[in-house]
Amino acid sequence: QVQLVESGGGLVQPGGSLRLSCAASGIVFSVYRMGWYRQAPGKQRELVATITSGGSTDYADSVKDRFTISRDNAKNTVYLQMNSLNPGDTAVYYCNAKKITLRPTPDYWGQGTQVTVSS
Repeated sequence: QVQLVESGGGLVQPGGSLRLSCAASGIVFSVYRMGWYRQAPGKQRELVATITSGGSTDYADSVKDRFTISRDNAKNTVYLQMNSLNPGDTAVYYCNAKKITLRPTPDYWGQGTQVTVSS
């Protein structure tokens, strides 16, 4: 059974920082592409950042130079370091795991962690 458990969300003031973590189990973590997505109230879920099994990263334009995604394969954990947060970053943040192959594969999701940026 695949489980993705996010942690690290909370309330932070504009300009502040948070570090999200996502601990994975039930998958061979090292071969999965891991990602962070977010969903704000009334909006669709959007990609924030991804990191491949080889360590290549990709970011949404809105978070480039502010957020950093990383992974620790020994701990089966992916992180999202978020700096210079602004109210527009307020959302529920979801961890995603997907094995990239030539054939369709399922997406696995965590339960989400709330990030609120407010003074």
